[in-house]
Amino acid sequence: MEIRTEHYSIYYDKLTETAIFNGSLRLSGIEEYYPIVQLLNDLAEQQPSTITLNLRQLDFLNSSGINVLSKFVIKVREKGNIQMVVLGSNEVPWQGKSLKNLQRLMPSLNLVLE
Repeated sequence: MEIRTEHYSIYYDKLTETAIFNGSLRLSGIEEYYPIVQLLNDLAEQQPSTITLNLRQLDFLNSSGINVLSKFVIKVREKGNIQMVVLGSNEVPWQGKSLKNLQRLMPSLNLVLE
């Protein structure tokens, strides 16, 4: 599964169960995020043992995008049988605070900031 545009890309590596986000997500509203929501929902429906979101190369994510990630984390939490790992970077200003908030939604989420 892959989404690629001029400003961002998202690629799901089935072998490592990792969704890799690159670029900048400055989409306007949930409608423009629909392909990403669909990709994430498809991942959750496959019910892998672990889902890893690698956001280290995601330079910007607006509030609509944070909302999409939050809803996805809640969906995974409700499944109850999927471990979740989020990889972030201390070098990207928005990630520290925003990604820590995802742990509040799913306390078992493993957040790795490097």
